[in-house]
Amino acid sequence: MSLHRVSSMSSYEQVRGSSPARSEHRKMSFNPVGTWVPPAAKEEPVAAFEVSKPRRLVQVATAVVYCLFAAGVVFGYAALKPVLVDEGVYREDCPEISESAERTRPCYEQEIRLNLMFTTAAVATNVCALPVGTVLDRYGPRVCGLLGSLFLAIGAIFFAFAPEFPFDGYIPGYLFLALGGPFVFISSFQLSNTFPRHSGLILALLTGAFDSSSAIFLFYRLIYTASNHSFTPQKFFLVYLIVPVCISIAQAFLMPKNSYKTVGELVTHAEDPSNDIRSTDNHISDESRLARIREERRQHRESVVSEITTLLGRKGEEADKETEAEERKKRISGVWGALHGQSAFQQIRSPWFILISLFTVIQMVRINYFVATIRTQYEHLLSDHEKAVQVNNVFDVALPLGGVIAIPMIGLVLDNSSTPFVLALLVSVATAIGVLGVLPYLWAAYANVALFVLYRPLYYTAVSDYAAKVFGFHTFGKVYGLIICLAGILNFFQSALDALTHKRFKGDPVPVNVMLLVVALLVGLVLVGFVWYKSGKLGRDRLEDEAEGARESLMPEGNGEILDGGR
Repeated sequence: MSLHRVSSMSSYEQVRGSSPARSEHRKMSFNPVGTWVPPAAKEEPVAAFEVSKPRRLVQVATAVVYCLFAAGVVFGYAALKPVLVDEGVYREDCPEISESAERTRPCYEQEIRLNLMFTTAAVATNVCALPVGTVLDRYGPRVCGLLGSLFLAIGAIFFAFAPEFPFDGYIPGYLFLALGGPFVFISSFQLSNTFPRHSGLILALLTGAFDSSSAIFLFYRLIYTASNHSFTPQKFFLVYLIVPVCISIAQAFLMPKNSYKTVGELVTHAEDPSNDIRSTDNHISDESRLARIREERRQHRESVVSEITTLLGRKGEEADKETEAEERKKRISGVWGALHGQSAFQQIRSPWFILISLFTVIQMVRINYFVATIRTQYEHLLSDHEKAVQVNNVFDVALPLGGVIAIPMIGLVLDNSSTPFVLALLVSVATAIGVLGVLPYLWAAYANVALFVLYRPLYYTAVSDYAAKVFGFHTFGKVYGLIICLAGILNFFQSALDALTHKRFKGDPVPVNVMLLVVALLVGLVLVGFVWYKSGKLGRDRLEDEAEGARESLMPEGNGEILDGGR
């Protein structure tokens, strides 16, 4: 999951100077698939300046904390898996079970079922972006957060009492943990509007909390080991129930019922005279009183813009500089506006969508396959169980840490590099990871882990950045949501890769990794080549348009002679 940052001030400037037909005037939507339900009743925008600063600070801090404990815990699977193996989860599937069997080495059947649990969770995390957007648009962040806490609680209860159920409780338990994360995480995005001047920092904190949340299972495994296996999964998940309870309390008494509005939405609302007229006006029979009330509403609307300026804390000159910086980023990207203005259906049929979807599917399968099988892969490559455990332990620490470290680097790369360069960087790093992943050396394993934990957040963010720049914000939710949804569904292919590795190649991960490497490289090269070519063509078209505009500006309106200033 990833975020695309847009400056609040640039949004303000765009709305102030654009026509009502532009997408900046639309209500901010988190729904990737459009409107599935009738629109909610018209609500007053929740402006940040209408809420006290201390309360907004506490709301942001609270969201960061509960995202740290809930947003992406299922991605700490590599740390939880050894605990589940030690506890004998799915060991009944192993043939010829003996008491003397080594508990730390899962059999093939056990490995497949454990990995299926993670695969199902990974698929659910991506696919549920669709219902999350619908619920958030229709019912607001509070209901969304409460649903998330409910799913987390159900998941924890399933996991805690799974051994006592007459059915497999582990897969539905992990599935509900995966569903709860996006409901809690995505509903927090709107808090970036609490302090528009620092919206980027708030989004970075939330993203960092999501990446770091995978460390929860790492800390549990350390406690499990230190307690000599007495702190069982049942005890841990019963304690973990505190997290959804605290989230529910925060949602009920602290967090906003409706989303904070963007600066652009507030300005649009303030400049729309129709907001002076309410349905309740029909109950006011006194014409003079009604006129006075509507005049007060008009004055309130006009005061909103000055309140926004105070909230942003920027002078006009500084705002102009920010706007120029945003325009510079668009020019540098080389692909900004490539398909803006086209319908979602037209965009989905284009090579821009098809190629990025193929690339995303392949990379997501590679990423989740590596997370699920890192220990078993290196047991075979290094022919040493202890070294494989060391690599797994380093990975468990590096995965959440890498997400936090990569945040500032990602911002610099995306803001100062063209999209073709970013895609070429993704393909190059992914290829390096693929090569390192087949080398039977300990140094290659550590290098692979280091690159992987930095590549993962870069990849997710770069895909959302590509979608925003190429397809535009008018269709962003539908198009980007479909990309991630397709990638999530096709992640079930990971189970086939598991079976292929264990059955066909006798546990050797090299053939599967080489196959994924080659396919990813070929698709990546086609994607980079296509985007590079189109970027150059867009650049030439832009220069021709500018030259044509300059020629037209030199022509007089009436007699066809060149203006004096152009001689």
